[in-house]
Amino acid sequence: MSDTAKIATAQLGSGGPQVGVQGLGCMGISEFYGDTDEAAARDTLEAALEAGVTLFDTADIYGRGANETFLAPFVGAHRDEITLATKFAIERTDDPHYRGVRNDPAYIREAVEGSLRRLNTDVIDLYYMHRRDPLVPFAESVGAMAELVREGKVRQLGLSEVTGAELREAHAVHPIAALQSEWSLFSRDVELSAVPAAVELGVTLVPYSPLGRGFLTGAFADAAKDLAADDFRKHQPRFTGENAKTNSALLEPVHKIAAAHGATAAQVALAWVHQRAQVHGLPVVPIPGTRKRSRLLENLGATRLTLSEQELEQLEPIAGQVAGDRYPDMSNTATARE
Repeated sequence: MSDTAKIATAQLGSGGPQVGVQGLGCMGISEFYGDTDEAAARDTLEAALEAGVTLFDTADIYGRGANETFLAPFVGAHRDEITLATKFAIERTDDPHYRGVRNDPAYIREAVEGSLRRLNTDVIDLYYMHRRDPLVPFAESVGAMAELVREGKVRQLGLSEVTGAELREAHAVHPIAALQSEWSLFSRDVELSAVPAAVELGVTLVPYSPLGRGFLTGAFADAAKDLAADDFRKHQPRFTGENAKTNSALLEPVHKIAAAHGATAAQVALAWVHQRAQVHGLPVVPIPGTRKRSRLLENLGATRLTLSEQELEQLEPIAGQVAGDRYPDMSNTATARE
């Protein structure tokens, strides 16, 4: 894909704006994936917009607010050209291992004001509930989010990692524009209930980690050795030990299909997400994250790659054979997952 080519667009929710059919996840700019070259990251943001990416995704948890602050100059320079998404609900404290979830109206109010301040903007285009706290009535939380829309602080509402039933319940309180959930060749649970509900309600799917946190790129011969010391994937079950070996072997058909198209494994994995969404009949805007212009353009090339029915059949069994859970066992902690 050339530097000047523009990607196609998709609608964000019923009656929402048109956005580039692929967005950019900005989490890794601030933490979790090792050190960042900030100049290169800023160049990547500009290159994304130039190529037609308009949905930029962050959250108040990323870098403890540092990610929103980092994005502020870019947001200010291109406010009318982009669709800005951020998230609330995951609470961090001085304990680095704590991830609490809060959905109470007072916290939502506090969170949105903090995000608006850090992003240096008057309005957030798409405001997500990052995770749900089942102890807070859903209608109460979504009602508080709806108040932000009425006040002009937020334009559209989104949810992350909810079931189809929860999506319907929220939508009955206020229209939900987007559902952000993990969806990839390695993770397809979202297809069981959330995707059918999204189709029914006119909700756009925004898959995060569509490259399996990078595993689907085939870049890690030995994840334990190839990742930086502070890379959180060192502790992810799918990247460790025998699981990593098993999962690497699952990529064989991905590599073969990529070679047949003169493409990369990442492009095949992303093209699968786009075409899987077409099977279900709903708009989809994956948000692969990267800090490098070269990787950005590689990922965007997937929007022009079409896999054959035979190739899709070859990829179909992969998710059912993946070794390891998406996240480490957190059953003994008051922890939210990202």
